[in-house]
Amino acid sequence: MTRRFLFVLGSSRNEGNTELLARKAAEQLPESVEQQWISLAEHPLPDFVDLRRDSDHVRPPTGSTASLLLDATLAATDIVIASPLYWYSVSGLTKRYLDYWSGWLRAPGIDFKATLAGRTLWGITALAHPETEVADPLVGTLNNSAAYMGMRFGGVLSGNGSKRGDVLNDVEALARAKTFFAQEAPLARFPYEAD
Repeated sequence: MTRRFLFVLGSSRNEGNTELLARKAAEQLPESVEQQWISLAEHPLPDFVDLRRDSDHVRPPTGSTASLLLDATLAATDIVIASPLYWYSVSGLTKRYLDYWSGWLRAPGIDFKATLAGRTLWGITALAHPETEVADPLVGTLNNSAAYMGMRFGGVLSGNGSKRGDVLNDVEALARAKTFFAQEAPLARFPYEAD
C-alpha cells in the first residue's frame, strides 16, 4: 500500500507552533507520499454522544465533518495527531476526534479497528515548558490509543514555543523534524506490556 499521511491539526488557531513543526517534519516526506491536512478548528465535530448501549451506530452522513474525518482516517496509512499541549494533554478538539473513534468502532460495515491495525499513529506537539516530561500524558494518550487499535506508534515530536512562530527557534526540534518520519515505528504497547 502506498503511504498516505493524514495530518489532523488540533489547534484552535492556524499556523501555530504545533502546525509549523508538523509542516517542517512533513517537508521531509518523499514527493510520492500523499498528504492530507485537516484542521479540526475549520471542521469542528459536534459533541460526541456515546450511544454504545442506547442505539445502533450508523455511518456518518455523507458531506458531514464526521464523514470527512472518518473517510480520511480509513484511507491513511499514517495518522499524525498534531495537537498543542493543553493542560498537559491533547487539545479538546483532538480529544473529540479521538472520542469519535469509539463510535466508528461500532459502526457496521466499517471494520474501523481492523482497518487501522498495523497502520501508524504519530504525534507532534508544541509546549511552553522547558521540560518535555510535562507532555507525558499527551504521549500516553496517543500511545495507548495506538496500542488499543493494534497500530504502530512513531512517538511524539515535541518543540518549544509560546508565541506564534517560537518553535522555529527551537533548533533541536527542527533537527528532529528532519528525520522524525524516517524512523521505523514499533507496534504500540500498553505500559504494562513493556519488558
